[in-house]
Amino acid sequence: MIGPLAVALSLLLGFSLVLAFLKLLLSSKQLPSSVPCGSMGLPFLGETFGYLRPHESYSIGSFLESHCSRYGRVFRSHLFGSPTIVSCDHDFNTFVLQNEGKLFRSSYPKPVVDIAGKLSIMIVSSDLHRKLRSVAVNFISTSKSRPDFLRYVEKLSISLMESWKTHQEVSFYKEAKRFTLYIMLKYVLDIEPEDPLAPRILEDFLTFMKGFVSVPLYVPGTPYAKAIKARARLLSTLGEIMRERKEMGLFKGEFLDEIMQKENLSDEERRNVALDILLAGYETTSGLLGLVIYFTAKAPSVLQKLKEEHQTLRRGKKDGEPLSMEDYKQMEFTSHVISEALRCGNLVKFVHRKAIQDVQFKEYLIPAGWKVLPVLSGAHLDPSLHQNPSEFDPSRWVVDQTINKKVAPFGGGSRLCPGVDLARVETAFFLHHLVLNYGWKTKGDESPISCPYLDFKRGLLLEIDPTDKPIV
Repeated sequence: MIGPLAVALSLLLGFSLVLAFLKLLLSSKQLPSSVPCGSMGLPFLGETFGYLRPHESYSIGSFLESHCSRYGRVFRSHLFGSPTIVSCDHDFNTFVLQNEGKLFRSSYPKPVVDIAGKLSIMIVSSDLHRKLRSVAVNFISTSKSRPDFLRYVEKLSISLMESWKTHQEVSFYKEAKRFTLYIMLKYVLDIEPEDPLAPRILEDFLTFMKGFVSVPLYVPGTPYAKAIKARARLLSTLGEIMRERKEMGLFKGEFLDEIMQKENLSDEERRNVALDILLAGYETTSGLLGLVIYFTAKAPSVLQKLKEEHQTLRRGKKDGEPLSMEDYKQMEFTSHVISEALRCGNLVKFVHRKAIQDVQFKEYLIPAGWKVLPVLSGAHLDPSLHQNPSEFDPSRWVVDQTINKKVAPFGGGSRLCPGVDLARVETAFFLHHLVLNYGWKTKGDESPISCPYLDFKRGLLLEIDPTDKPIV
């Protein structure tokens, strides 16, 4: 038997849904004609589930394909609880990204804010964003060309590949995440891979990242709840390390010591900016490595040309001589491979912005308070901008002299990811040793997936074939 209270609650819920739906329809009819056309979807839910449906990252997915076909490359929807303008148009995206802080501001959904933290560089705005971002940029720009940093990247690359010698297959994405996090741990916290803290921090990072694509339900045991707790543990670990350094007066000259001496930063800001740099260096580079390995496994001619470039480079060096920044600058084809993997694989699918005021761009009006989602992959896979856009073809970076202006894999404007150059250098050095010592192919279907963060169907399982030579 259904009690009177249950019936009343059901009727109230149904009435509320009808009212919300009517309100949505009414607000849509009242919109100016210059607001992009589109569909607002279901009450409350909008079209969020369809938008976030996982798909191969080298496509824009069925949701965007159908909406762009029906409404154009700029359309309106209702996503993440807000009326939203979605853009797969390169000019529109560039306009939004270049007007950060003027016409638009960063505006991520509450679950992302809860997990990333209110002091994350991704979340904060205005002067605080500039202050925290400058700390990260300064560290990364000086680290990427330091001989000791480059040598450590090589050392860790060789060590990792030595451990594969007795294996016929490896779960590459897992290995890439270990590799990139251990590099960042060394240069942010001076923690070596064999330190007991290293695997604990790695495990917390993996839990932390899973929360970004989970249902925001704070119930013990859910990925969302685990992610928030993992972030708290990471910040606690960073705080403990800082306190120990300060009490012992043990300053080793790495990043952590540098930010501890910045008087304009609070302890909370110091922990958060350190966590942001660890996260950026870990997630960006591991994703880039995965994409490069996936696409080159599918393109034997590209892989052969890559090997030839690094064989030529190695012949010009003495046995055991480390790579330098000058060597990196000579890796022209490697640079094109990296750029094409970013364009084709789409490490970052979209970013979140919000209109501060009514904004007019060409024929479009973006109402004040509406969310704006520049879909970076939309421009990367636009056939009007790139010939055969779904084809992995590094040579297009030689043929098309304007391609740099049509590709924005790490966003743009004042929120351009500070770890871009660091990721490219680490990937190039890793590739140097990989192509000289191994052949590889994917085992089964290992497509990169946008969900919406990059992942691989089975962790990018590779069949590997080591050469008979010692690793160089």
